[in-house]
Amino acid sequence: MAETISKESATKDPGRRPPAALGKADSSDQITRRSFFSWLSIGWLAFVAATGGFFTMMLRFFFPNVLFEPVQTFRAGYPDDYTVGEVDLRWKNKYGVWIVRNDAGIYVLSTTCTHLGCTPNWLSSEQKFKCPCHGSGFFKTGINFEGPAPRPLERFKIVLADDGQIIVDKTRKFQQEKGQWNDPEAFLKV
Repeated sequence: MAETISKESATKDPGRRPPAALGKADSSDQITRRSFFSWLSIGWLAFVAATGGFFTMMLRFFFPNVLFEPVQTFRAGYPDDYTVGEVDLRWKNKYGVWIVRNDAGIYVLSTTCTHLGCTPNWLSSEQKFKCPCHGSGFFKTGINFEGPAPRPLERFKIVLADDGQIIVDKTRKFQQEKGQWNDPEAFLKV
């Protein structure tokens, strides 16, 4: 009679197992050994990948972000290559400088406008540098005379090498308003 009651109660309550089925479990409820190890392997691979990504980012931290710029010191030929009274434009695009020769010597002007950093154009017919951005004007010497530019163009260091070539060093700047244009390295006497 106990068996009949348990069978009757099992049919009435579907979530309850009959006593004979207590030792047997459903195959959908159990994880097989093979599936356990496959999930364990996937977990370990994910952990190793995340750790590897973390250490890669940490290793990248030790290397600085470097901006590679063109050389700042270059040879510009011989003084006889430059005509008196002319502005030489050959180094404008490559090094960002104009080389100017007058009766007294040679000097190097920066091609960067002192207002907002645009590149002025040399207008040979008017004998001036004219900035296309906001209209600043500079004489051949680099002195500003019109527009919003607050100060003259900068000059760079210019010296003669032992072999007679001109060496321009853009790491050394000379500003007129600080009285640095009188420095012997701001102007090359030839």
